[in-house]
Amino acid sequence: MSAEEREAARSMMQKGELGRTPAEQRAEFDERFGSLPLGDDVTLVERTLGGVPALDVRVEGADQDGVILYLHGGAYVIGSARTGANLAVPLSRRTGVPAVSLEYRLAPEHPFPAGIHDALAAYRELAGQNVVIAGDSAGGGLALAVLLAARAEGLPQPAGAVLFSPWTDVALTGPSIDSRGDYDPLFSRANMAESAELYLGGADPHNELASPVFADLKGLAPLLVQVGSAEVLLDDSLRLVARAAEQEVDVSLDVVAGAPHVYQYFAGLMPEADEALDHAAAFIKNRLRDKSVGGVA
Repeated sequence: MSAEEREAARSMMQKGELGRTPAEQRAEFDERFGSLPLGDDVTLVERTLGGVPALDVRVEGADQDGVILYLHGGAYVIGSARTGANLAVPLSRRTGVPAVSLEYRLAPEHPFPAGIHDALAAYRELAGQNVVIAGDSAGGGLALAVLLAARAEGLPQPAGAVLFSPWTDVALTGPSIDSRGDYDPLFSRANMAESAELYLGGADPHNELASPVFADLKGLAPLLVQVGSAEVLLDDSLRLVARAAEQEVDVSLDVVAGAPHVYQYFAGLMPEADEALDHAAAFIKNRLRDKSVGGVA
C-alpha cells in the first residue's frame, strides 16, 4: 500500500469527542465493531473461564493443540468479548488454534486492577494448556500485566504474547503522546488522559501492572509487538521493546509507516494488515510448537 493509500485509510477515521459518558462510548463502539461479520465458518459459544464470562471462538478446522486467550481493546472502558472476536478469529483461522475472547470487567464501574484480576483468573484456568495470550490496545497492556502477575504468583509463563498497538503507559509519559497527536487519526493526549483517569480510579499510573513499560520484565514469555507509526502510542511499543531486549526477553517488533492504531482491523483492505496477522500467526504457531517440545518460553 502506498503512502497515499495509507493516508486515505487514516482519513476514514476521526478522533472521538471528549466528555462522552462511558455508556455513550460503548454504544458507539459496539455499533461499529460489535457485529462485524466473522465468516460462515465461525461459531461463538458463551462460557466462563476462571469465573469470568468469555466466548469460545470456534473456527472450522481450528483444532490444533493449544489455545489463544484474546483480550480486547477499548481503553479499559469499552469493548467486549464480541469485539475481541474480530481479531481472535483471523488469528485462529490462520493458526488452526482455537481461541477464547474474554469479557473482563471495565472501568469506571470496575477500575484498576479488576480487569487484571479477571484476565489472570482466566489464564490461571488455562495454564495447564499450551497458551498464547494476544490483545490489542488496552488488551495488549492487560496481556503484559497478566504475564507480570503470573510471574509473581509462580504460574508458568504462556508460550508467548502478541501485542497489537499495546497501551503500556497510562501515565502518558512517552514523547509520541504529544508529537504524534496531529498524525494519529483516532487519539490525542486528551483522549488518552480521559480514559486513563476512568481506568485508574485514583491509583498510581506508574504501578507496573497499570503501566507495564515501567516493569521489571525479566523472565517474561517471548513477545511480538506490532504498531503503526501514526499513533500517539508509538512510544508505548518502542520503549517496551527496548526495555524487554535490555532485560533478556525475546522480543520482535513490527512497525508499519503511516499505519493507524490496531491497523490489523484493516485486513482485506490494507495488505500490511494481512501481513501483520500472518506474522502474528507464524509467531503463535512457532511458540506453541517450541513450548510443546520443551523449549524455553
